[in-house]
Amino acid sequence: MTDFASLGLAEPILRALTQEGYTTPTPIQAQAIPHVLAGRDLLGIAQTGTGKTAAFALPILHHLADRKAPAPRGGCRVLILSPTRELASQIHDNVKAYGRFLGLTTAVVFGGVGARPQIQALSRGVDILVATPGRLQDHVQSGYAKLQGVEVLVLDEADQMLDRGFWPAVKRLSSVMSKNRQTLFFSATMPTEIAKLAGEMLKDPAKVSVTPVATTAERVEQKLIYVDASQKRVLLSEMLRTPGMGRALVFARTKHGADRVAKNLNADGINAHAIHGDRSQGQRERALQDFRTGRASILVATDIASRGIDVDGVTHVFQFDLPDTPEAYVHRIGRTARAGASGEAITFCAPDEIVKLRAVEKLIAMQIPSEDRLSDAGRAEAARGVPKKAQQQRGRGGRPGGGGHGAPRAAAGAPRGGERSSRSAPPRGGRGGEGERKDRSWREGDFRNSSR
Repeated sequence: MTDFASLGLAEPILRALTQEGYTTPTPIQAQAIPHVLAGRDLLGIAQTGTGKTAAFALPILHHLADRKAPAPRGGCRVLILSPTRELASQIHDNVKAYGRFLGLTTAVVFGGVGARPQIQALSRGVDILVATPGRLQDHVQSGYAKLQGVEVLVLDEADQMLDRGFWPAVKRLSSVMSKNRQTLFFSATMPTEIAKLAGEMLKDPAKVSVTPVATTAERVEQKLIYVDASQKRVLLSEMLRTPGMGRALVFARTKHGADRVAKNLNADGINAHAIHGDRSQGQRERALQDFRTGRASILVATDIASRGIDVDGVTHVFQFDLPDTPEAYVHRIGRTARAGASGEAITFCAPDEIVKLRAVEKLIAMQIPSEDRLSDAGRAEAARGVPKKAQQQRGRGGRPGGGGHGAPRAAAGAPRGGERSSRSAPPRGGRGGEGERKDRSWREGDFRNSSR
């Protein structure tokens, strides 16, 4: 059986892993680490919670220990980009833990906090920099960060980095780096169109996929409930009061929706916090700390903000709203059933969300076991866009929607509640947030000059 020592990692790293309680590499670690140690570009696909951070951090630390060199002033030797503040902080903490005996310097850069300490750290130069694209782009534009000395670039959660409006920033940042760098992409999913973008940045990459792209966590019991939109609040409160309910993560589609769900839960006597891009860094850290310690067993999150929520013991994931992109479903339910535990993922589907549901089921190649709690009005609303064949199946005694699967299938043109697709435009948000911001459309040449 493979162990970390057999992978050829430096002794100080092995010592740190022992202190962290790591004994056997996960599949993504065992397969990816040799390629990274060999200096190859890499595209790594693995479910959330399978150890992707160590899969890139450990060989990078070995590289830095083996090739000692001063960190470039104003820059870094290794740059790790992540889509959220929470994930950036988590990666930074892990890198420091794995490299505690190597004497390397690290820093983390993200929005929502003061820029001065980040500027001071960058001015001295660091071996490893973990950053969100938006704030790092600010520092490069202002001349405080210089990326020409980057030897290794890592994009974690690469599908989100490239799919949710981060691509322009990532492209500009990479344009000022050395072309001879090593580039690593790690992600839980990699849709075809995103893989094409990855192909622009990777040179003859090794490809490691320990699970199929659309595979959902094996230990997660999935359940679907068709319910009127107006009844979601009542149903959620009812289910969260179920005896034995543990730590639960609730997903809302928008920031406003997350706030509303948390507010309603608290009004119903259930202690819940919301976390999203418009919350201050202090608010987000307090919410996560209360969730980890159990002071608030319910956390309501948006998809972007949920990246970096690495909390053991999440027994339930509730999808109050279905996601705009089906790949997000896989990420969401991956928040439970971590570290060998089991979990339950429950999805609420209103009539105007059926198109999104079908996209999810197509991606994961399964029909989610369901129950129907729609009112007669809700069932009629869902049926308005059903193809004639499906309506005939209803008349033959099947459950609504044909084939005994639940609510009727909506036609492709069915109303979607006015919801904006996340692919139609880059998400918007406050300055210095987690990448949810308008692209500034700087000219490439101006940006490149600003880093000097």
